[in-house]
Amino acid sequence: MSLSALAKDAETKTFLVLFKSKELKAHQTSLKAIESQFSSFNTKTYSGNSELALLIEIPSCDFDECFLGDFLVTTGDQDIKLQEIAFRLFDMTESKRNLQLLLSAYQNNPDKKKIAKADKPSNPRP
Repeated sequence: MSLSALAKDAETKTFLVLFKSKELKAHQTSLKAIESQFSSFNTKTYSGNSELALLIEIPSCDFDECFLGDFLVTTGDQDIKLQEIAFRLFDMTESKRNLQLLLSAYQNNPDKKKIAKADKPSNPRP
């Protein structure tokens, strides 16, 4: 059974999975090895001076980062849950939706000028 068979007219979701290189080495795996296990989805990896990142775009899914964290990935000679080797998992689609709701609530607030004035310090330090 594929993941697309489990979805029912849900939206495409993008997940961000961050890894620590030490953790991947401890499990005898790499970012590319983990990415290859999600080859049926659109993926993109980023590495550099910060944490290693894997973006996974899953079409028509209705699950969250907790469900994604339960996926088994092969590392070295064993299968473990993604959440056990990932530093953090984020549902970027849900985060974007939450940000839009917050911005909308702020923009629709008639007292936003009062809020902006309250946020400014009365005696700024030089």
